[in-house]
Amino acid sequence: MTNRIAPRSGTAFELKKGQLLTVIDPEGEQVSDLVAFSASAKCEYLSSGRSIDYAGKIFLTKGDTLYSNRSVPMLTIVEDEVGRHDFSLTPCSRDTFRIIYGDTDPHHGCQGNLENALAPYGIGADAIPIAFNVFMHVSVDSDSGEIKVLPPKSKPGQKTVFRAEMDLIIAMTACSAGQSNNFRYKPIDYRIEDAA
Repeated sequence: MTNRIAPRSGTAFELKKGQLLTVIDPEGEQVSDLVAFSASAKCEYLSSGRSIDYAGKIFLTKGDTLYSNRSVPMLTIVEDEVGRHDFSLTPCSRDTFRIIYGDTDPHHGCQGNLENALAPYGIGADAIPIAFNVFMHVSVDSDSGEIKVLPPKSKPGQKTVFRAEMDLIIAMTACSAGQSNNFRYKPIDYRIEDAA
């Protein structure tokens, strides 16, 4: 069964070890912030720093493993039709929209959506780490270090598939930041399947 995350919203669910999580961009050019926590120890969470360090690159794709803050594999990317995601930028928030966009009445962003989705699991705002931003296209200048958020490279229907390496609590969004989706807020689809 395919589930839909409405534009500018989020959800959370459990993913068992060995299950596959397929994240789909149904309309193209939309980002999903994805965070993960160990179901048995919620203080163990998805770590961008450890994952990037162990992969030796900042853009992770098929065959790469996403590690926890305890250096334990959490997710493995087993299929990737887009090949470009971000694992460096924090979930957008009221402060993001206030500081970057100058909004005077800002949306609560992916941070707020992740907080709401994770609250039933007892995971608070300060525990939310840097997300694996599925389909997010961030350009990095290798000399100056300047970053630019560009429209995602994902086309309608393209997907990325993750395999759970432990029992997890997953939270995901359909990103609320205009720069992340070419200022066209769209849904994200996902499905959970047992491995064949």
